[in-house]
Amino acid sequence: MADGNTPSNNGGVAQDQLRSIVERIERLEEEKAAIANDIKEVYAEAKGNGFDTKTLRQVIRLRKQDKAERQEQEAILDLYMSALGMV
Repeated sequence: MADGNTPSNNGGVAQDQLRSIVERIERLEEEKAAIANDIKEVYAEAKGNGFDTKTLRQVIRLRKQDKAERQEQEAILDLYMSALGMV
């Protein structure tokens, strides 16, 4: 029972709200793509300056972890490498 004060409604969907949400997501996706491109350019710059990008990516991933998590992961890696005779 619409009283005329509700947003446009088509089959139970508030069209204005839905459109707003979709447009916001689209804008964020555009921003995400631009940021991803910026990151790619920084890695290209690093590579051009002689840095190994694979190692840089690993450093970035490790810096996201807290110290205890990183130490635990390193200990498990050392254990596995030792078990395989790689150490």
